[in-house]
Formats: sequence, C-alpha cells, structure tokens
Amino acid sequence: MNLLFYREPGTKEQLDAIFRVSTTQVEHVWGSLRFDCCLCFYSGNSVGVCRNKLKRHLQQRFSRVFEGVAKAGDSTPLTQIYTELYITEGGASEVNQEHEVRHMETASRGPAAPETTITCEDLFKARPHSPEPIRVVLTKGVAGVGKTVLTQKFCLDWAEGRANQDLQLLFLFTFRELNVLRDTQFSLVGLMHHFFSPSKSLCSFQQLQVLFIFDGLDECRLPLDFSRTQVLTDPTESTSVHVLLVNLIRGSLLPSAHLWITTRPAAASHIPAECISMVTEAQGFTDQQKEQYFKKRFRDQATAVISHIKSIRSLHITSHIPIFCWILSTVIQKILEQTEKPELPRTLTQMYIHFLVVQAKTREMVRSLGKLAFEQLQKGNLIFYESDLSECGLDAAAASVYSGVFTQVFREEPGLYQDKVYCFIHLSVQEFLAALHVHQIFTESGTELSFLHCSAVDQTFWSPNEHLDLFLHFLLGLSLPTNQRLLQGLLTQTGSDQSNQETVKYIKQKLNHPGLSAEKSLNLLHCLNEVNNHSLVKQIQKYMREGRISSLSSPAQWSALSFVLLSSDSDLEEFDLRKYQASETALLGLLPVVKASTKAL
Repeated sequence: MNLLFYREPGTKEQLDAIFRVSTTQVEHVWGSLRFDCCLCFYSGNSVGVCRNKLKRHLQQRFSRVFEGVAKAGDSTPLTQIYTELYITEGGASEVNQEHEVRHMETASRGPAAPETTITCEDLFKARPHSPEPIRVVLTKGVAGVGKTVLTQKFCLDWAEGRANQDLQLLFLFTFRELNVLRDTQFSLVGLMHHFFSPSKSLCSFQQLQVLFIFDGLDECRLPLDFSRTQVLTDPTESTSVHVLLVNLIRGSLLPSAHLWITTRPAAASHIPAECISMVTEAQGFTDQQKEQYFKKRFRDQATAVISHIKSIRSLHITSHIPIFCWILSTVIQKILEQTEKPELPRTLTQMYIHFLVVQAKTREMVRSLGKLAFEQLQKGNLIFYESDLSECGLDAAAASVYSGVFTQVFREEPGLYQDKVYCFIHLSVQEFLAALHVHQIFTESGTELSFLHCSAVDQTFWSPNEHLDLFLHFLLGLSLPTNQRLLQGLLTQTGSDQSNQETVKYIKQKLNHPGLSAEKSLNLLHCLNEVNNHSLVKQIQKYMREGRISSLSSPAQWSALSFVLLSSDSDLEEFDLRKYQASETALLGLLPVVKASTKAL
C-alpha cells in the first residue's frame, strides 16, 4: 500500500472508495482506528499494526505475575490469582499524615457513609453526575493494596480484548523507571519510542485515543513543580522528563489523552486538584475476599486459619491488604509444615519475625539489611540504589537471593536503565528491620532497654504525624524473650521482664498525659499488646461485664474503652454516647469510636 492521508471524518464505504482496497483490509483498519483524525498508513506500520504489537508486548509482560515478590520459576497466570479489589469513587487528594497501618484500621471498620464503588474497566467512562469528560484519574491506596497489579490487569484486559477497546494505544510507565531518566532530555514522542519500540512507526499521537498509566507517584524523584514549569505544547520538542510529565498532567501536551496515576495517600497532593478529573481509592480486600484468598491458599486447613486470623485484631486488620495476606500465608504455611503443634503468630512482631526467619539465613545478612532499612528510613527513602547497599556492606547479587525481604524491582534490560533500583516489599518490612537494627545496636552497647523504649515512646509521642508508630510496635515487641527465641541465631537474646515492666509503667503514665490525642492513645495501647501486657484492657472488660463504666475516670481508662470497642466485633453503625459519662475526658477518649460509627447519638 502506498502512503495515504485521510483528513476528514468518513464512513467505511467512503474509505473503501478512496483507499481502493478490499473490504477485509478496511475492516482491519476500521477496527483499529477512529477516523475523525489525521492518519498516516505505511505498509506494515499503521496505527493498527502498532496497536497489535503493543498488545502482544503487554500480553507477554503481564500474562504471568509473581505473587508478593519476583522469584524465578514461581510465576502464576494473572487471571488465575487476581481478585477484584474494592475501589471507591470520590475523595480528596489532600496530604495524609496518618500511618498507613492506622489508615488500614480505619478502612477495615467499613465506610462511615455509603460509598460509590467503581471497577477499573469503568474509570474513564462518563458519569451521570459529571458531564465533563474524564481526562485524569488519580487512584490512591496504601502500600501493598494492589495498585500495581490493578494497572497490570487493566493492561492485560485491553491487550486481550476484554475491555476498553475504544483506546487505540496504551502505555504503562512506573515512576521508578522515569526516575532513572531524570537527567535525560526527551520529546514526548521520543520517550514513547525509548520505552516502546512498536511506537516508532508513529510520528504523532496528537488525535489518537491514548491512555498513559503512571504507577507509583509516591516513588517519584522528579521535581513536579506545577507553578514554575514552563508550558510545552509540542510533543516533538525535547526537554526534561519532569517537564513532559507536568505538561501531560496539565493537559498542555496531548489534551485528548487520558492519564491514570496511582499513588500512596501521603503523596496524592503532589498533583494539583484542578488537574484531576476524578479521585478513586483502592481499599483492598473485603472480609469476604480475605476468606476467598485464604481458602485458595490453605484449602482443608482454611477454616482454622481464618478463625485464628479473625481472633487477632491486628492480623485481621492487616490482611485487609493483599501483600499482608501473602506474608501471613507464607508464615502460617511454613509453621504448619514444620510443627506438629503449631503456635500461630498473635502479634505483628511475631508475624514479621517468622517471615524474616523464613527468608534470611545468616546473622550478617540480617545486620546489613537492618542497617540499610534504618538509614534509608531516616532519610525517608523507600527505594535505593546499589551504592546504598554497598555502604551497608550488602552485595546486590547476594541481597536479591533473599527475595521475600528484598528484591530487585527492575528487570535487567541492557542499554535501557542506567541503574538497578531496590526496595523492601513493603514499608512495614523496612520498619521491622530498622527496629531490629536499633534494638541490636543498643543492647550490644549495654544500654538498658527501658531507657531505649522510653526514649522511643517520647519521640513517637511528640511526632507531628504517625509515621513512627509501627516502628515503635516492633521495637517494643522485639524485647520479649519469647520473640527473641523465635529469631534463633539471628539475634542475641537480651530481653528481660524487668525492663518490660518499666516500659509498661511509662506507657501507662503517657496514656494519662492531658495533651495526648486519641490516635496516639490507641497506638500506645497497641504497644502494650506487643509487649503482652493486657492489664488495662482486662480491667475495662471487667467494668463492662459488671456494668460499672461510670466508674472510669482517667484518660487511660477511657482510651482503653475505646480500644476495646474498636477491637470488638460489635456493630458500630450507631454509637450512643448517652450510655457513657458525658465528661470531656470521656468524650476525648471515645472520639475514635465516634469517628468509626456512622451515627453518633
């Protein structure tokens, strides 16, 4: 076929006459293109051919995935393991200072008001309540909730013809990939060609129905400055990658294109609200989906496993997130295989200790991983490079062997990436290893654990956000001799009941501090649970059984009541405050329960 141009809208019959080609050829072109734009056809290099090549590329890339982490020979068909996530429409892209585990706890109670759910297939479809076309969708969700797998499933469904066939081209990027190119100049067209060789047959994307997916905004190391970045409208003009991104999101570049951006909640505010058409949130698994997951993993033993997880609130909350389901399943399967009378984990610290024991083999590796985790946590880094590993005495090849804890997140593609980039599979794993590092350093120096714990409690107490909360849980939990025994030869046993008693006493003093927020109170009560102290909770449960709630007086007691109510299976759709003493102390302590209930009386 010779080079042809068609610039006006037309019917298939008009195209047939103008192109003078067979009906079959026109059907092929008609099925791949929209004819209200300028199209350039080359022999074997049409948009349709490019689209088909992209589809094959996406099928090869996403038809099989690794659950949890990449591990050679352990991939699974995506369609076989994929479970629909609970995704809601609406919400703001404000800064979220809440620790993600606390965010999970709130989400696990269910919505305080009816929510609009949405499937990923319908993200860009017109809404009855919004006549404006949807151009940019921001999907937020905590780490490990399944955002990346969600984008992969979207790509696979498009590639295999199951959904969104009105899209002519679809490109998926990760911010991890784009970070590597932060010092390189590209035009938008050049960037497409750099990552997707099939697109080299096209020199313009101006009027095509294109979707750009950008996964992992929270990992972006590019300066996305929307106030000072110059306007760019020409997709063939070279500039820095961050200028391309800002102008794509603004709509200056390819205003007809759709964009889908995923992020953790804390980074959602990096995109100005006026640039976003719709915010959605990936909420993770519902209780029913959790059970479906564990039934697939444990089959005959599923009932007992599900019953145990339901009985431990911290485990039940975290299994709301798919990556935690995988970690917990990995731990429980190993325990069931190796023990005749298995003792399943009852705290988050125990769960992560078991997980580390499964993955790590030497004390030296654990120490190096702990040092890396702590130093990068202090810097606020969730991803790091080979130079960061070397500074902590880690060999990149050796580290990647422990794929459950630490994994290479880039495939090696010669000539494409300048660096290999690494990360822990979840922030909580990094926090656990960081706590392990601090525990070991202080105990080896001869410092009293109680001094370390009280200092850590103070630091968390005065922190303006909740980002140290889980680190504190792990640091305290590691002091228990029972937990240290689980670590076998990977950690020197240093715990003592005396140091824990002093820590417990100090935490209870803090619980009565007049300036303590309700959220901080709940965190400290979780900390008491990690060191196996339930005295305050048992006291409140006794008062409830005896009908003596009116006897409660201290802030610590009211916070403990709130903790007990939130930890119960009771329905909090309606919470009657009139049943409780209407003092200011009581109201402040019960505030989390009021927030969790749909209606407070």
